[in-house]
Amino acid sequence: MPWPDALQSVLKTGHDREVLAVHPYRSACPRSVWAQLFAVARSEIFLAGYTNYFAWLEQPTLLRTLRRKAESGCRVRFLLGDPDSETTRRRERIEDVTLTVSTRIRITLEHLAELPDTDGIEGRFSSPEDGPNHIGLSVFRFDEHALVTPHLARAIGHDSPLMHLRRGEENGMFDRFAEHIEEL
Repeated sequence: MPWPDALQSVLKTGHDREVLAVHPYRSACPRSVWAQLFAVARSEIFLAGYTNYFAWLEQPTLLRTLRRKAESGCRVRFLLGDPDSETTRRRERIEDVTLTVSTRIRITLEHLAELPDTDGIEGRFSSPEDGPNHIGLSVFRFDEHALVTPHLARAIGHDSPLMHLRRGEENGMFDRFAEHIEEL
């Protein structure tokens, strides 16, 4: 194999340079990765998972962290699925688990209710038209990093794969997913 081909087989080039890590399951991504991303985010945290339920389990001091981030000028946003939507009911039938999608959303809403007067923290539901697009892909943005979970057919979020991206170029993978959640 000529030198350039050998080098390209071990070094990332092009668009794949934005992919820092992949995990076959979201639950396989170390908690320390999530904690580090929350810790280093300075301007933007955007949690655009359909329920965002697991974040409260993974990061036991998340309320305090989010309050501190918002108070220091970091914009914190949550995009959730509507717990009463047809998209949510359909997904509940598919998953058929005791801890339903709507219950997981409501748990996140309860946590967010503990931050009622914190400027810089926003939350909203995806629109009924966007629900089907939202439920199939979770994107968690921390400044120039994103954790992306494409949801597999009948799998719950923690059983779906995860990609860790870092913005490296204009219109690359990171930007495509960031635009997706902004659109929702």
